[in-house]
Amino acid sequence: MKFLSGIQPSGDMHLGNYFGMMQQMVNLQAEGELFAFIANYHALTSVSDGKFLKKSTLEASINFLSLGLDPKKSTFWVQSDVKEVLELYWILSNFTPMGLLERAHSYKDKTAKGVSANHGLFSYPVLMASDILIFDSNIVPVGKDQIQHVEMTRDIAIKFNNAYGEVFTIPEFRVDDNVATVPGVDGAKMSKSYKNTIEIFSSEKQLKKAVGKIITDSTPLEEPKEWQDCNIFKISKLFLNEDEQENLKDRYGSGKEGYGHFKMYLKDVIWKHFEPYREKREYYLNNIDIVKDILSDGAKKASAIAQVKIEKVREVVGIDY
Repeated sequence: MKFLSGIQPSGDMHLGNYFGMMQQMVNLQAEGELFAFIANYHALTSVSDGKFLKKSTLEASINFLSLGLDPKKSTFWVQSDVKEVLELYWILSNFTPMGLLERAHSYKDKTAKGVSANHGLFSYPVLMASDILIFDSNIVPVGKDQIQHVEMTRDIAIKFNNAYGEVFTIPEFRVDDNVATVPGVDGAKMSKSYKNTIEIFSSEKQLKKAVGKIITDSTPLEEPKEWQDCNIFKISKLFLNEDEQENLKDRYGSGKEGYGHFKMYLKDVIWKHFEPYREKREYYLNNIDIVKDILSDGAKKASAIAQVKIEKVREVVGIDY
């Protein structure tokens, strides 16, 4: 069983990245063959600062490794180091109906939020399809908002296979329903694009400031609070077992604590959870050459697999003369 997913190096890693994808990927290393990459081509849809992208790509790689990605158990590389993905992207573009892309929820949502509309953002699902199909991925772990992109990948692959035979494996998506969408400080999906994130490797002071921005209602301190729709509780429960969640619910109903207390509690929970990961991250920050060697080895392994698939694709479409 092959699993594949990636993350954009478009800034500091936040809780949405971790619970929506990274934690799943680390766990998948015990289930099958994991392909994990830093999606720096995809990041170009939102990042125009070259120096920032280069720096963020390395930092994202370090974050992956710090959070438990094991290069001995997985194939880990930077997207741009496997050029075959771009060739397949162009070929697949010729099997992608315009109407399919025009129905993409992510594109509509991002442009509605003020993200600049361009071809890269519009054709993002085709590049994602190339990432998935070139490795014959069986399962793609995604957040709820990315389900449609995997479905689009399936549509493109089926259309190609109908024309040339069973060239591509038809992938399935996997979503952890418990953390399908991680809320940001404003209650919307946590996303760098929306500027509502809580970074996991920030300083304790910065973490406190970010948590302090979580929007709540105006219930007075001395009155019971509703936990059901509280953004503080929704984020807190991601870290808590059932008993701990029940205890927090009781605290909400007691009328003895205000939202400020719950924000401080959440800050402490987040800080403690990521303590061992911060220590491992410090090691990689001080040993950059080790990180680069890991990425180089991963790219060689990924390229060898991608080359076999692209040669097959060239043959069937007739560009291998």
